[in-house]
Parts: sequence; structure tokens; C-alpha cells
Amino acid sequence: MVAATIRDVASEAGVSVATVSRVLNKSSQVTEETYQKVQAAIDALDYSPSQTARRLSMGRTHTIGVVVPFLTLPSYVERLRGVESILAASEYDLVLFSADTPEKVNSYFTQLSRPVRTDGVIVISLKPDDYHAKRFQEANIPIVLVDARHPELTSIVVDDTAGGYTATCYLVELGHQKIAYLCDYLENPFGFIAMQDRFEGYKQALIEVGIDFQPEYLQQGELGGREAVSLAKKMLSADDPPTAIFAASDIHAVGVLKAAQELGIRIPEELSVIGFDGIRDSEYLEISTIHQPLFNSGVISVELLLASMLEDSKVEKEKIMPTQLLVRGTTAPPNK
Repeated sequence: MVAATIRDVASEAGVSVATVSRVLNKSSQVTEETYQKVQAAIDALDYSPSQTARRLSMGRTHTIGVVVPFLTLPSYVERLRGVESILAASEYDLVLFSADTPEKVNSYFTQLSRPVRTDGVIVISLKPDDYHAKRFQEANIPIVLVDARHPELTSIVVDDTAGGYTATCYLVELGHQKIAYLCDYLENPFGFIAMQDRFEGYKQALIEVGIDFQPEYLQQGELGGREAVSLAKKMLSADDPPTAIFAASDIHAVGVLKAAQELGIRIPEELSVIGFDGIRDSEYLEISTIHQPLFNSGVISVELLLASMLEDSKVEKEKIMPTQLLVRGTTAPPNK
């Protein structure tokens, strides 16, 4: 059976399509008699209006777009859980855009800066360039960045430099001097800046206590745990291996632990490891880490976005969230 259309309802009721639309949108311009005729036609034809069409006719889509890279990585999943926890109780639907290439990032930014796509946008770890930032502003589409910054857009970040500094200072306080840093490529096509900022914090802490930075103690490669295992093995098999490794994420830290296990290196007796993020795996594996509020950053991103949709609303441009050192079982003083 072919579903009835709004034109069928108009024909059945003997009115115009515009009048049926007014009834569906509960317009005060429709008389009670006309309302009853249209409603009777709707019931007789078992008509169900397209929600998408109704929303667009009202100038709203009732959707929030979320652009995220590498959708399956735990830190992104945790942020998305925070986003969904708020949107699930709202009138808005969540639409995900998985941007796993720079080309997709640019394509999604172009699409989402058109008013007919979404009512608002949350972007995780990706920074729009000036051109796309201006498009969002000119289209009057609210946008909130998480784990990224643009001077003209609202953002939620942690102080990654301070987090890297804290992690390295903790290792120094334990007595380590041979401290390595393992991360994704510092220069990357997505423009991620967290790894660079954490690296800056790492170097600041070394400089403060007079420890020279050793280039061989910097290992960087493709994103992922498997690559981290390979990088850690290379570092730990060197003639003068580090006694501690600051892994730029907990995923990297898990890779370091696996590499140490395969090489027969005891944790923390022979090697201390500290990560960054505070994902669930770090808790299960008792990894010392710098915890950042991933779930809460997702929650607050929605709250700021919804607030910015209100007329005459004033939303803070940048919100900096705290990090916390969590000491667990993978760090100890160096083995003398």
C-alpha cells in the first residue's frame, strides 16, 4: 500500500496543501471547522507527515552534528558518551560524521556550515580553518570545539602542556633522569595539537631540573597501540634505554607495557610508564596516568551548544578543564 501524501490529504479535505501544513504546524490562522476537516482526512488516509519535512518547514532540523576522527578510539568514544547522555534527554537527534581522512574533514565542514543540515555542530579534536570558521559564523550555525581551538569559536580544552609537565615532573621526583616521550607524529595532516603540547610540557620539566633533552628518547609514529609496541621495542632495545617512558596517551602506554613484557622488562622495577587520558583500560591495567575529564567534556560541549542557540545568549569563548595525576602500579623509583 502506497503511503498517503500531504497532497492526498489536501484533496480529501478539499483544501490547499498550505492549509494542511498550517494544521500540522498548529497554526492559529486555521478555523476550527477547517481543522476538523483536515484532521478527519488525516485519520481516513492514515497519513503520517514526514518529520524531516516538518522540521525543515519550521526552519529547524532538530539534529546536532558531531564530527569526530577515529571513531573507535576509547578517548573519542568516552567523549561521545558524554554528548549522547545529554542529547538523549533532549529534542535533538545525534548525527555522527566519522572523519578519518583530511579530505573528509574538509567535506564535512563544508556540508555542516549550511543551515539545512543541522541546528548545531560539535567538533572533536579537529580545528576548522579560518575559511570554514567564517562559513559557520556567517550561516549563524552554533559550533563548539572539543580538544581543539580557534580564536573565533567556542572551545573546551585541557591544558595539555601542563599535563605533560606534571607527568614528567612526577617521574623526575621519583628519581628518573632517563625519561623518554612516545607519541603520534607531532606533525600530522589532521592538525592535532595535543601531542605537541604534551611534548612541550615534557621538555619544560626536563629543562627546569637541568636534564638535557635526548633526541633518541623521542619516538613518534602512526596512531595506534600496535605502532606503540614497535616504537617502544626500538627504544628499549637501544644501548642506553630510558628508565621511564611518558606515553602521550593511555593507548600508547598499553603498547609500552606489551613491548616490555615481550622483552622481559619488569614494570615498574626496571621501567616506569605513565600515560595520558584516564581511559578505562588504564584503570584495569593499573597504569599511572594524567586523567582528563573525557566524559564531562562531551557533556559540557552539548550544554554550551544548546545555550548558544538561545537568543542573546552569552557563552564563554574557551573553557579549560582540569587534569589530574593518578598514581598507580606502573611507576616507581628507578632500580639502582
